[in-house]
Amino acid sequence: KIRNSPVPVIVLLNKIDVVKERVGLEQAAKWKEAFPKAEIIPVSALKGRNLEVVLEKILALLPTHPAYFDKEELTDKPERFFVAEIIREKILTNYEQEIPYSCEVLVEDFNESEKLVRIRANIYVMRESQKGIILGHQGRAIKKVGTEARLDIEKFLQKKVFLELFVKVDKDWRDSERELKRFGYI
Repeated sequence: KIRNSPVPVIVLLNKIDVVKERVGLEQAAKWKEAFPKAEIIPVSALKGRNLEVVLEKILALLPTHPAYFDKEELTDKPERFFVAEIIREKILTNYEQEIPYSCEVLVEDFNESEKLVRIRANIYVMRESQKGIILGHQGRAIKKVGTEARLDIEKFLQKKVFLELFVKVDKDWRDSERELKRFGYI
């Protein structure tokens, strides 16, 4: 498929710092025979040899076109996405093994005023026992997650944040096409 492809091909032969020159030349000839249109570039990733040649070659082959986004635009994702990811990050760092991978965060409300952003988010888990773990004894675990997330969200949005977190059980969310769509996976 590669040989018949119309796109340019570059073959990188790594470890030129440890291979004898004769072996390197034999390998280059072998790859040139396999891919006659390809450019063969010997490199040493470890020592950084010829990496600038690779970069220059790739840049020369890339097509130019108008920018998809303005230079001032950092992303095409909404703030809600980053808020949910910050909350999710705090779950990943504060809980053990299976819990973070069995939960999803959905920002339900995001109301912004001049000085304050009010955010209500739901953390969905698959089992009632996971809900208890997320909440923690007397709500201490969820409070810690909420405090850490709020501080990072305030840095991100550069405003004061009032963050409410709720934990809900949705046992089939990972197997439900409707739920996966709602969470943005489909």
